[in-house]
Amino acid sequence: MQGNIMARPLLISSLIEHAALTHPNTEIVSRRCEGDIHKYTLLDASKRSKQLANALTRLGATSGDRIATLAWNNYRHFELYFGVSGMGAILHTINPRLFPEQLIYIINHAEDRWLFVDLTFVPLLEAIQDQIKHIEGFIILTDEEHMPETSLQNFMCYETLIQPEPDTFDWPELDENHAASLCYTSGTTGNPKGVLYSHRSTVIHAQAEIAKEALDIGSYSCMLPVVPMFHVNAWGTPYAAAMTGAKLVLPGPGMDGASLWELIDAEKPDLLLGVPTVWLMLLNHMDSIGQKLESVDNVVVGGSAAPLSMIQKFQEDHDAFLVHAWGMTEMSPLGTANAKTKLMDSMPLEERYQLQLKQGRPVFGVEMKIVDDNNQEMPRDGVAYGRLLVRGPWIINGYYKSDDQSSFINGWFDTGDVATIDPQNYLQIVDRSKDVIKSGGEWISSIDLENAAVGHPELVECCVIGVAHEKWDERPILLAIKQEGSAVTEDEIKTFLTDKIAKWWMPDAVVFVDQLPHTATGKLLKTEVRKQYHDFLLK
Repeated sequence: MQGNIMARPLLISSLIEHAALTHPNTEIVSRRCEGDIHKYTLLDASKRSKQLANALTRLGATSGDRIATLAWNNYRHFELYFGVSGMGAILHTINPRLFPEQLIYIINHAEDRWLFVDLTFVPLLEAIQDQIKHIEGFIILTDEEHMPETSLQNFMCYETLIQPEPDTFDWPELDENHAASLCYTSGTTGNPKGVLYSHRSTVIHAQAEIAKEALDIGSYSCMLPVVPMFHVNAWGTPYAAAMTGAKLVLPGPGMDGASLWELIDAEKPDLLLGVPTVWLMLLNHMDSIGQKLESVDNVVVGGSAAPLSMIQKFQEDHDAFLVHAWGMTEMSPLGTANAKTKLMDSMPLEERYQLQLKQGRPVFGVEMKIVDDNNQEMPRDGVAYGRLLVRGPWIINGYYKSDDQSSFINGWFDTGDVATIDPQNYLQIVDRSKDVIKSGGEWISSIDLENAAVGHPELVECCVIGVAHEKWDERPILLAIKQEGSAVTEDEIKTFLTDKIAKWWMPDAVVFVDQLPHTATGKLLKTEVRKQYHDFLLK
């Protein structure tokens, strides 16, 4: 017997409709690539997203088409989030920090038809346009006054595209399991993998993250997401803003400390979201000007673990609580949040800091467990550690256009992390089972970097590890064995790598060694190498 409840679909279009009707006057503030600060309301955003949907329909976009973006956090990107998915197409946000070969692969693999691009990234596309075969045209996210000279073929101006369109649109009533957006993760070796989110998963994820036990977002909130809208949908914050009527402050390309402080000082956000690297720049800037983050209550940190010193600095200098969060592209991304609790209020500060170092407890909807090599569940005692498996309504069950099921075990997703879980269900990441490096919230594949380096004719063997770094959390260093008699230098190795890897993948140091440790099966024994060189860049 089933309940007598209406089967209304959970759709992204319903979020922007709700926002326009319930919170029409809530502001969205953006720093534009053009250099100024732009302000408008959720009602304005709703109307313009409908103009966009009409324009896409006129261009011939249909349900299921992939529509790509290469853009910062700004109001036009916000409109794309709702206009594209709402009309039944799939929003494909692309990370511009990837190197050209990866951009080409991703755009071709997704078979994107149209690509919306911010002014900053036009040169990236000019360099690769001949190699992206499915793109029918480029829409530059600006007005006619600021249109650049460009060699892009079949380009047009965003404002000119949407201006003649009506600001009404009948959103189709899609199946809630219809695909809504697409993100690629480069957290694995080889080619990036696509993660295809549904309308249902997106809406449920937004409902989960706004809870007080998660990120505590409501109509009372003013949030500044510095996490990019091209990185796992800015952790779902655009959808959370539409759902709750929270004010959004979008930093655009200005993610340095001074630019962020300008927005914080003017707009008074109480919630900040980003990776530790960004917050280090902000904290250093605040020290240099002798100011306090008066309006900020909570600072959410994801992407990499925040050091104890950062937790202390936010609390003791700015009276702001640092919320550790953890997740993955494959998880939409939110998995856990270390939100402030009543128990924390009663703890001695140093004891609370130690608890804040953990990645937190799962938000409702996410189940997690740790298992041994035989996939047997291990105790939640805070001591035992094992491979972290997760499942839930916004966690993938397979990669886009891939039959590879190696990361899925009896309905659970293997995160590739090694972790402990304590008796209160707090998660702490111990290590990553795959030797990928996370630098400033972005993944670097140690194996891909090794493969590029060992291509040098004077190197015999290479090993790349991530080592502690004061600013970026981790940075890669390259250990290399030279050919006998070789006089190759560190600078020569780096020059060799320049056109083979992304700029930010470049090892901070090349260390020449006589030998490298191996396991019994001949694999590099990176655990020993990491122990030896852990603080190499801090000395």
